[in-house]
Amino acid sequence: MGTEENKAIVRRLFEEVWNKGNTAVVDELIGPNCVVSWTDTAYVHGTEEYKQFVASIRTTYPDWNLEIDEMIAEGDTVVVRSRFRGTHLGTLVNAILGTIPPTGKQVRSTGIYIYRIAGGKIMDNWILTDVLGVGRQLGAIPPAPAQ
Repeated sequence: MGTEENKAIVRRLFEEVWNKGNTAVVDELIGPNCVVSWTDTAYVHGTEEYKQFVASIRTTYPDWNLEIDEMIAEGDTVVVRSRFRGTHLGTLVNAILGTIPPTGKQVRSTGIYIYRIAGGKIMDNWILTDVLGVGRQLGAIPPAPAQ
């Protein structure tokens, strides 16, 4: 597949799976042995765990919205710079922040997502998000000191 087809796969993942919560599409877009790594830890393995991952995020932030700011593709790799927002209405369980009960606060943040695509499916995904910023917005981390 070419870079435009690979970009279309990622765009569809953002729009249908993440923004609409349509996990039925996961089997079409994600390889059965896909690994999602977040902060250097293999976090999700395969399509069933991916569906659970999406469901947990959308339970924590029911109005979750992920916007693509920039997308770059070369060979089998697609990189996305994005923004996300959502209202924290469910318990957040995070390896860095711990467990945070619902706050009702609106969260906005940024992320970089790198995808490796083979045979028309996402096989690997590396995620880097502003966890510190999210923690500050939710009150789990103190604000930065004034300069």
